[in-house]
Amino acid sequence: MTVEPLPSAEFRYSITNNFSYLYQVYCSYILLYKNADNKSEFMPLELLERSLKILVRKYYQPVAGWYQIRDDEIDVVCYSDKFNDPPVSTQTLDMDMAELSRHIYESNTDLLVPKAPSGVITPENPDIPMFLAKATYLESNNAVVLGVTYHHSLMDGSAFWMFMNNWASVCNQLCEQKDRTEFDLPFPPTFEFPDISHLRNPSKTFEHPEYALVDAEQCFKEFQPTGDKIVESKLVISVDQQQQLRQQAKEFGVSFTEMLCAILWKGANDLRLQARPSIGPEPSLYTCATNSRARLGVSSTLCCSPVINTSCQKTVAEIADLDLCKVAHLVHNAIDKCSGEYLVSSIDFLLQQRKKELADEIQGRGDKRAIMLVYVCPMPLKCTVSSSRNFPIYKTDFGFGAPKYVRPPFLPFEGCMRIWPTPQYVGGSSNAPLEVYVSQPDYIDLSHSPLLRNFSPTKLTVIH
Repeated sequence: MTVEPLPSAEFRYSITNNFSYLYQVYCSYILLYKNADNKSEFMPLELLERSLKILVRKYYQPVAGWYQIRDDEIDVVCYSDKFNDPPVSTQTLDMDMAELSRHIYESNTDLLVPKAPSGVITPENPDIPMFLAKATYLESNNAVVLGVTYHHSLMDGSAFWMFMNNWASVCNQLCEQKDRTEFDLPFPPTFEFPDISHLRNPSKTFEHPEYALVDAEQCFKEFQPTGDKIVESKLVISVDQQQQLRQQAKEFGVSFTEMLCAILWKGANDLRLQARPSIGPEPSLYTCATNSRARLGVSSTLCCSPVINTSCQKTVAEIADLDLCKVAHLVHNAIDKCSGEYLVSSIDFLLQQRKKELADEIQGRGDKRAIMLVYVCPMPLKCTVSSSRNFPIYKTDFGFGAPKYVRPPFLPFEGCMRIWPTPQYVGGSSNAPLEVYVSQPDYIDLSHSPLLRNFSPTKLTVIH
């Protein structure tokens, strides 16, 4: 992604030379901060607003910009003298900690997260905010809940949590010196997506089953399931269990994450086959969100969404018949194929679909998006894994202490599995438990799986 200086203090930031334009959705999180020291002014709204405004205007200008569509290009346009500042809302509730914690645990985004507009970028919808925040205070002053929502086209999970840590750092530094004008950021962002055309190899062709072409109506049905009810469960992987998984992964010749993904895929697959034997011949699709920065040789602090999905596919019956070692190697091979050549091929594939979509719109053949990521597309059986375990989530300290709990969003898509850190899991520590949030049909019970039951699956009550 390149920020190009133009006349009259205008800057353009393209989101169509990589994967970012594809993620036209909002993502939300809920962070709980407890006022353990009974401070009279605990995370005051004025401080949160001021530090956020400084951050976006000084270091994240595209977050204070506007979308603009030019032919087959989507840009973020930002200026030096006017800003689309992220809106910050607030509320004060008269409830105790137990009730507040229940709303957080149940992912009550209607109460605790700012309501965002449609994330789809259109010429009629250029002013949609890139980031929104909502601070919820208690009458008792015992806690503050920070609900945040960001547009996925500008940031993936890695870039977002760096953004949050940078916001918290500016806030910290303002606490120390109110008139401060220069700030040291823990993750100084970059906006220079490089030319990767040298990675293109015309002699090699790749299939991309990780992406499915579906029409808007099908996508809508997946967002609002009308068939099987999708529920959420939480698994907890203890320190001892992590050590056992690492040893098993070493014996199988795969990574810890690949080992865990194999267990999640096979465990959920086998449960669904047991519940509905007729689905045996249907495809069982594993997909994994992969951060491509290292493979592309770009900065780890690049602010964009250079995430691709990679996948492998067998039938439900085949996965059930395979032993865990072979499933782990399927996962390993799916992730291992993400070479630079494969990534460029993915970009080319997606941009071709974007150009076809625009041509269809111009010629009146359709006015809705034709491509969505596979994890929001109807599939007979799927397992889509993303890992946030190494993100600095629990380092987001605004000067009043680290968050006591951060709730990932409930995703009502069958087979979504998110590997999530616990408050003790700071900096990838192996001496703290991990959590896995699983979205699955309500007709299966994860506690019935020999592979999953040891992780104490708990079915969650979710408000959505």
